[in-house]
Amino acid sequence: MLLAAIFALAACKPSVQSNLYESASMWMYADTMSPCATDVFFIAPTVVDGSAEAPLFDLQDSVSRYKLKGATNMEKGIYDANSRFFAPYYRQIGMYGYMQDAACRDSLLLIAYDDVKQSMLYYLEHWNQGRPIILAGFSQGADHCLRLLKDPELGRHLQQQLVACYAIGWYLTTDEVQACPWLHPATDETGTGAIVLISSEAPEIQGSHVIIPHETWTYSINPLSWTTDTIMADAELNHGACFTNYEGEITREENAFCGAYIDSRRGAIKVPGVSISDYPARLAGFQDGEFHIYDYQFFYRNLQENVAKRIANFGK
Repeated sequence: MLLAAIFALAACKPSVQSNLYESASMWMYADTMSPCATDVFFIAPTVVDGSAEAPLFDLQDSVSRYKLKGATNMEKGIYDANSRFFAPYYRQIGMYGYMQDAACRDSLLLIAYDDVKQSMLYYLEHWNQGRPIILAGFSQGADHCLRLLKDPELGRHLQQQLVACYAIGWYLTTDEVQACPWLHPATDETGTGAIVLISSEAPEIQGSHVIIPHETWTYSINPLSWTTDTIMADAELNHGACFTNYEGEITREENAFCGAYIDSRRGAIKVPGVSISDYPARLAGFQDGEFHIYDYQFFYRNLQENVAKRIANFGK
């Protein structure tokens, strides 16, 4: 039944994609009036469960649209202080699809990515006008950011304008970088054209749902020290963990919330001293200690400061 749903979705692609992003209703945000010189293109994380009959986000469903915009708002404040902000609705894969075999999952992800690519192409043609770009996303959204950069039609073009790509809650392997040598994982605090990768977990976690396959090392950077070594960065370097709601409001902020270090075996960001009972996984199939849903929140102020620094350094 799932394969039938995928084939039906694929078959409707030409009519669905024709001028899809010309409609204002397909954009959560399209900040064309701001005078800012830099743009943020943000791709939202997974917010729907999905099913065999409906494995992808329903573009017409008001509840799903509310969730997608809410999830975007939770991270928007990190990026929008010095930039125009753009974020499309797209037919993202639901959690049900992620639980299927690789062939089904990849087919669904290609449909989701096609929406993302079409929205990017529309944005570049009509709104960008040569501005520097920050690509940003979380979880599935981060995956699609990386797909844009790896895309043979788009990747090298985007790289020329790229301030940074914040692929938070995802992974990037050495094989992927070797296949696309224009990709540049971040190695410091201010470098531009860089990909910032963060996937956090408790020290005792040995394998996660995000760093796939589980035994594969991923590039990452410590969001407290902005280094790629394995040295522990003390909690005093954490300038504020911020916990946000669907309106983007910070409901709680805590300075020196946690320290962090990079795991030498897998590249995960290890976060010691954070209670796994106070910060449970809250995602089906994830084990407590996989801090995936908190990747932005634990390091909110440090990420916010870093965005400003990379914007300031672009073109220098």
